[in-house]
Amino acid sequence: MNGTSPHERILFGLKVRQCRTGLGLSFGELSEMSGLSVSYLNEIEKGKKYPKPQKLKALAKALKIPAKELVSQEMEGNLAPVGELLRSNFLQELPMEFFGIEPSKVVQLIAMAPRQVGAFISTLVDLARNYSLREENFYFGALRSYLEMHHNYFEEIEDSVDSFRREFGSLPLDTPELADFLGTLLRDQFGYRIVDDGLSAYPELQELRAVYLPETRRLLLNGGLSAVQRAFQFGKELGFQYMGLVQRAHTSSLLKVLSFEEVLNHFKASYFSAALLIDRGSFVKDLQQFMGQSSWREEIIRGWLDKYSASPEMIVQRMSNLLTEHFGIRKFFVWRFVRSGKGVFRLDKELNLVKEHLPSRNTSLEHFCGRWPSVTLLQSVNGEQRTLVLASRAQVYDTGDTYLCLTLARPAAPAADHTVSITLGLLIDETLEKKVGFLRDPAISERVVNQTCERCTILDCKERMAEPSIFISKEKSKRINEVLGRLEIPD
Repeated sequence: MNGTSPHERILFGLKVRQCRTGLGLSFGELSEMSGLSVSYLNEIEKGKKYPKPQKLKALAKALKIPAKELVSQEMEGNLAPVGELLRSNFLQELPMEFFGIEPSKVVQLIAMAPRQVGAFISTLVDLARNYSLREENFYFGALRSYLEMHHNYFEEIEDSVDSFRREFGSLPLDTPELADFLGTLLRDQFGYRIVDDGLSAYPELQELRAVYLPETRRLLLNGGLSAVQRAFQFGKELGFQYMGLVQRAHTSSLLKVLSFEEVLNHFKASYFSAALLIDRGSFVKDLQQFMGQSSWREEIIRGWLDKYSASPEMIVQRMSNLLTEHFGIRKFFVWRFVRSGKGVFRLDKELNLVKEHLPSRNTSLEHFCGRWPSVTLLQSVNGEQRTLVLASRAQVYDTGDTYLCLTLARPAAPAADHTVSITLGLLIDETLEKKVGFLRDPAISERVVNQTCERCTILDCKERMAEPSIFISKEKSKRINEVLGRLEIPD
């Protein structure tokens, strides 16, 4: 399209539309005057087509505007705020096409009320700058919304894994053999050069699991990875290659994000790897048996870790994938907490399909309620090398909602001084009551939990780590408004 960018085509289309309507011309009339078809003009105004030089001259003549002015990126009048918006790159940071929204239509809507919407967009941009929000925040937030929209289940990735299994055969059950098998596939089928302990010369990279160098197709591995971690990392690389995911990060975790597609592809490759190691058909049968138990048995989950050569995160991820599609359980959250050697813990991954107010990364500057099993079990890891498993019922004090929380915690290798917990919190409703046989097992502990300490209304909480400053402020405002409401206002 003459080397034009999507934004240039959108701006050009808006200009054509502004000129056409300004002259009071219909599509048919402009078509007769310019010699361009009605459908082609329609595509131009939608930002999908950009005319070649000869057609551009005919169009400019019909619109009674110099061609140079028509193609200029300078916008005037009502379109000026739209031009500023597009130049701000804001729309590129919001990956609307993944949600079925055409950016050109958004721009057209903005063009109908440019001053008001432009001011709103400018406010969002200013807020982002003032609160030091980076592009990654938009991308990761969009990814969470994308997962929630699809109930965290992606049939096309599941089908890709099934196709991969048919093509390359069944996987070894022994974990070291599995890692070797997947590594061999990377070498033989996709030309990888795997360098064991390839990050040892770089002290700054010791917390990374792997780095991929596309120019030489070398995969540099951290020497401290377990066989399970090696298998998962190989599975991710196979996912990138087998599904043809070109736009990607080259580090095992996302350090610098360039686009939403990069974030999405990273998720897809991780999903592929977990689904490859934890087969859908087999795990659905395991889940049916597990939920049919009349009493809670943590050894079942421990058995899954060995059976599937899986980490706690992979087990919880697959549960969150398959519970929605195969069991109709769609109200849950997933939290992953990391605790550093200094005792500081942070919520670094979350998924919320409940839509109720729960603590989140948005309140990361506040103190997360320490009563949640995600935090209490994390503090119990200490020198434990094995994975701790806990089932508990957590009732949120402010809302009354109760969750069945399945939490796993372990040391976070290769970072020797870190521990990690992963929690699947299932909202207890009629669906869960019917599906989970051990839900009311008296052996499962119960505890009242709440939001962050700053927002908590449990004033006598012994675990409190900060004053309820936000709650107190809201109560103060509430009392002021109540008094103002009682005052007699003269006519």
